[in-house]
Amino acid sequence: MSADKNKNFSADQNGASDESIQKVHSKLVSEKPEPKEGYKAMPLFLLGLVSAMIFVTSIYVVQHRGGFSPMVYDERFDPKTAAAGAGKKELTPEQIIAAGKKAYLSGGACVTCHQTNGQGVAGTYPPLAGSEWVQGNEERVIRIVLHGLNGPLTVHGHTYNSAMPAFGKVVGGGFNWNEEKVAQVLTYVRQEWGNTSAPITKEKVAEVLAAEKARAKPWTQGELETFK
Repeated sequence: MSADKNKNFSADQNGASDESIQKVHSKLVSEKPEPKEGYKAMPLFLLGLVSAMIFVTSIYVVQHRGGFSPMVYDERFDPKTAAAGAGKKELTPEQIIAAGKKAYLSGGACVTCHQTNGQGVAGTYPPLAGSEWVQGNEERVIRIVLHGLNGPLTVHGHTYNSAMPAFGKVVGGGFNWNEEKVAQVLTYVRQEWGNTSAPITKEKVAEVLAAEKARAKPWTQGELETFK
């Protein structure tokens, strides 16, 4: 029976004409939709899904970017701490001196009385060059700059009787220099004009400022001499 079917199938194939094959092919082609130019719009639900994914991903990247620092691969790295300290770098000793000099020379500040050469004005304003007050106990000179000075002051055996304003962020202060600026100026004058004393840090200035937070008047020589 199988042989009969194969025989009939072969007979059908042999009997098929080119014309009949073309008709069948044309019918199959006509049943397919004609191709169109352009593109089909993305379904709205799919567009919304993609947009939501992009939005959520953007928020995640912003919150966990860690300043795009390679340190984020450190398990001890804190992105919030890194972001807070971003752009804040410690100054080099040379930069501290330069910043202190700039503040010293600013209008109405130290240079007005003590001059660019640190020699002061004879009989009126004491010199800073070689001064035992500048190069001596750091807590004394910090207090002088923070709160000012009033009354006679002996430098190199000469007495000067004038007033110095307060430069720190204290009651009655007119300049409101922060701890860093005070430290920079003091470091500059302690290492300029032949002075060779150690620099003063902003942390030390902050310590003295905290200890004298209730003070609202200038210092006198007698008071300063208690700090050894």
